[in-house]
Amino acid sequence: MFEQLNDWVLAIEGNEAGKRWALILALVSAAAHAAFGAIQKWRDADPWIIRGCIDIWFLVIALPLAVFVFPTPEWELVPILIGMFLIHSTYKLLLAAAYARGAFTVVYPVVRGIGPLATVILAYFVFAETLRLGQWGGIALLSASIMALAAVNLRGVTIGRDVLLGALGFAVLTGIMVAVYTIYDAWGIRLADNAFTFLIWFFVTEGLLFPFISYRRWRSVENPPAPVPLLLRGLIASCFAFVSFGSVMLATRLDSVGEAAALRETSVIFAAVFGWLFLKEKVGPIRGGLMVLIALGAVLVEFG
Repeated sequence: MFEQLNDWVLAIEGNEAGKRWALILALVSAAAHAAFGAIQKWRDADPWIIRGCIDIWFLVIALPLAVFVFPTPEWELVPILIGMFLIHSTYKLLLAAAYARGAFTVVYPVVRGIGPLATVILAYFVFAETLRLGQWGGIALLSASIMALAAVNLRGVTIGRDVLLGALGFAVLTGIMVAVYTIYDAWGIRLADNAFTFLIWFFVTEGLLFPFISYRRWRSVENPPAPVPLLLRGLIASCFAFVSFGSVMLATRLDSVGEAAALRETSVIFAAVFGWLFLKEKVGPIRGGLMVLIALGAVLVEFG
């Protein structure tokens, strides 16, 4: 089945069908990533612990598939996978630090707002990708609206200024790492003969670090939470992560990296909806208007 899917990817990459599917995959990734992020922060879960409960499922699910179902990756991809492990581990450490200090509705928009602008700039230098004037307008509108959403959400934050500055600082660094891993992942999956072999080994590498960090953190807290509910939550979140990261990587292979990255950042719209539904966070007319502007920016990026 996966060989047939890879043949399909090879057949449509670089043509109009590939562009259409890249759009669909980027939007699917956006929705899945917002759910993934909300689960990490739901009910004030310790982000260091819950991240490990997610990543352990990457290893449990992906490793048997990688060994028994998929072909062994080409040797040229091994150093690329090592690089992915290092880059994504840095990203996850920074994100956990940001979530540990700040509200989901503040940290998440800052991370996602910096990502698309930084990505399109890096894509120009790495892939020589250029955008039309209307698309640049869409990127600017998208990023500015996302950052404005974070500013609006800040009004409801009651934590101390020192903690808030730390959360925002980690969020900015995480946003930069989003751009770095997006470009690096796109470069790697474009080099792979089989996109799905690359993806499954990527998820194997994702499960190598945080389960150990999470276990040590869990052991160190005074009243450690019950492991079974945490692992069940991690399983649900990992399913969304498989969809999110897999979809956006395929989108960056099929079409422009910058466009796919920008469209994925419509995840803040889904995040606001999930925050309203499950975290009991208010949306209101200002946030609603900003989400409309974010959607308009995404439309301009795709059709500008």
